[in-house]
This record gives sequence, structure tokens and C-alpha cells, in this order.
Amino acid sequence: MEPGSERLLDNPPQDGISSLAFSPSSSNLLLVSSWDKTARLYDTSSNVAKGVWQNHAAVLDCTVQDDHTGFSGGLDRAVRKIYLNQPEDPGLNIGSHAREVSCMEFSRELGALVTGGWDGHVHIWDPRSQGRAQSLPPSEKVFTLAVSGQRLVVGTSDRSVLIYDVRKLSAPDDRRESSLKHQTRCIRIAPDHSGYVLASVEGRVAVEYFDLSAEVQAQRYAFKCHRQDDLVYPVNAVAFHPTHGTFATGGCDAMVYTWDGQNKKRLAHLGPYKTSIAALSYNFDGSLMAIAASYTYEEGEKEHPPDAVYLRCPLEGEVKRKVKTGG
Repeated sequence: MEPGSERLLDNPPQDGISSLAFSPSSSNLLLVSSWDKTARLYDTSSNVAKGVWQNHAAVLDCTVQDDHTGFSGGLDRAVRKIYLNQPEDPGLNIGSHAREVSCMEFSRELGALVTGGWDGHVHIWDPRSQGRAQSLPPSEKVFTLAVSGQRLVVGTSDRSVLIYDVRKLSAPDDRRESSLKHQTRCIRIAPDHSGYVLASVEGRVAVEYFDLSAEVQAQRYAFKCHRQDDLVYPVNAVAFHPTHGTFATGGCDAMVYTWDGQNKKRLAHLGPYKTSIAALSYNFDGSLMAIAASYTYEEGEKEHPPDAVYLRCPLEGEVKRKVKTGG
């Protein structure tokens, strides 16, 4: 694909798309979860569906450990391990939450899967065995989580943000109230592990830092986005570019924006797409972005365009910080 070009992924899910997860390795394998009760694997380089795994209920999230192993979870409360190179294998239930599984990510630091649920629990799973390795103290409903390096960040229904060091998970290092006034939708950790971005339902995004020194905390800020005149749209998705450290946001206004958080600049706007942006993901080197245009029922039941995944090869100006030059 040429920079700036986009194409549709063939054979997308048949209902709302809940998440997108690229393999972290040098392949372009993409796992897609959906309300149609499936997790689907695609080879984005050839635009071929390589496997479909059926679940008993809607799948709310998925993640990829490597080219061979993925995971999914959702309304059936089960945490499922998927063998990506064995599409005929139905997968293995490695455990469950007491309520619906809302979010998950694989921690390379721990070599373990981290899941959050509407039961208020965060569980750590050893993918080599069938069972939980550890459970964190319960909180309110877990809406989103992110894990990268030695940090785990959990966003809950009461707008709490729990920050853990994965080397000592018995209690959070820090517990904060979201700086945004409304419900948290998505949290993602910056590639340099200096902080995280938090998005909410009221068209705002916060840029936060882990370092508690007054000097660093003075750099945190929030800004408005995904708004049109007096209309305010939920921000559903955040994805960091893995090498440049800029980030993208997707919202119910059917737009994707890319941002230089360090310099507080918008880099580009993409869209409008045909309906809400439900999920975003960059591949391992940021040369490809997956964009899920999928109605998220923010306006209730109504006719809406088919669910779609777009594959975009970003232009450099969409993802790279503009270097200030003296003169």
C-alpha cells in the first residue's frame, strides 16, 4: 500500500466490532472481536481471513500474545485462549470472571494475560496453564485497562484510575480520580511509559503522567475533541504510534484524529467514515493502522451502515512530530 492509501478488509464481522489487535511481532496478523460472537483473524498483507472462532455470546475484547496465540472474552464471562495457527481448533477456556469480561491485554513484562471485568476484578492469567495466577483487589466495574512495560492502568465505572507496578500487584501504586468529569471509555499507555492518555464519553481526552513530582504533574492537560458545533461525541478509541509516540483517537463523530501530545498539536484528521469509530490499532512498526467503523449504538437502535475495518498506510505527517527548527 502507498502512504495515505486505504482499503477495506474483506469479510468483516456481521455485527458491531468491539476491538482490534495486531500481532506484536513482525507480521501483519490482525485479530478482530465482535458482537456477532466471533473473534476473527486476518492476514492484512493479503487481505485474507485466516480463522473464525465462535463464542457463546458477544466478544467485547481480544488481544494477541504472538503469531501463534490470541485471547478473547466477553458477555459469556469466559477467558478464551485461541491458537491462531490452528483455525480448526475451537480454543481453550482458561477461566472466567463472575461477570462479563470487558477488557484484556497481554503483558510482555509478566508473560501473562491481564483481564478486567464488570465484576470489578482484574485477573492475571498464566497462558501456559488453565487457571488464574493472581487476582487484584476488587474495585468498581472495570471499563478499560492498559498494560505496557512495568505499568498497569485500570479505569473503572466510578472514574477511578488505578496505577500498578506489575512487579508488585498487591496494591496500586497510585489511585487517582479521572481529570475528566464523565465516564472513562479508553486508556492507553505511551510507548515511552512516561504516562497515559484517557478518553471519555464527553468529547475530551486527558494526557497524564506517572511521575508524581510537581514539575512533571504540571505538564498534564486535557483537551476537547470529536465535537461539531454544539454536538459532543464519545471518544471510543485511543492508539499510540509505536515508534513516534504520537496517538490517534476515534469517536462517534465518525472521525479519526492524530495528535502530537508532547507539543499539544493536532497532526491530521481522517474521515468522516460512514459511522462511529469503535476501535483503532497500529501494527508493530506503525506502518499500518486498522480503523473499525462500526455503529456503537450511542443513538439507540436505528438503521446504520455495515460494520467495516479500514486498513490505512499513514502518511509521515499523520504520525510524526514536527521538529521545531531554529532560525
